[in-house]
Amino acid sequence: MLIRDANYIGSFPKFTSLPTPNLPEYCFWGRSNVGKSSIINLICDRKDLALTSGTPGKTINFNFFNIDSTFIIVDLPGYGYARVSKKMRYSWDEEIQKYFMKREALVSVFILVDISIPIQDSDMERINMLGESSIPFVILYTKSDKCKKLELTKNITNYESKLSEQWEDLPLRILTSAEKRIGKKEILEYMEKYLNSIQSN
Repeated sequence: MLIRDANYIGSFPKFTSLPTPNLPEYCFWGRSNVGKSSIINLICDRKDLALTSGTPGKTINFNFFNIDSTFIIVDLPGYGYARVSKKMRYSWDEEIQKYFMKREALVSVFILVDISIPIQDSDMERINMLGESSIPFVILYTKSDKCKKLELTKNITNYESKLSEQWEDLPLRILTSAEKRIGKKEILEYMEKYLNSIQSN
């Protein structure tokens, strides 16, 4: 798959404010500052389609992008640390849950985890939640360029060992680095394969 045209649709604060679904939707989700916007920019081959920031919690709405008038990318608010109140974080969690459970256009979630740091309980909780809810998803290991090769191998092994405690068949995992442009091809191939399977049904 080659993305030729990517356009920002809008930013929406609540599930009830989302635009009427008319195309399949892929969403990107992860802890605050895990690199969602950077990965979206990578696969769309744009520098600033999705705005990036070094400040955790920058994404506070559902951000929608139209991709080649074929599918939609949704950048979700991050979970975990953010410079907002607990009430606001709880509100985000509620709105995201509504999106996962009620949005018929959603076809798959890309859940991003920072592979350069130890396993985070918040990531494992979300991964297991998606599995228990039978929501299709892919794990994207982000920031793979931030650690040395041996440390990277160790971190991946630890993650897969942890996943094996809950999963008989491990979810699909893709190693990425927005800085080194790693993982773009694999993400786009997954998207294309999923779209083809939808269109053939």
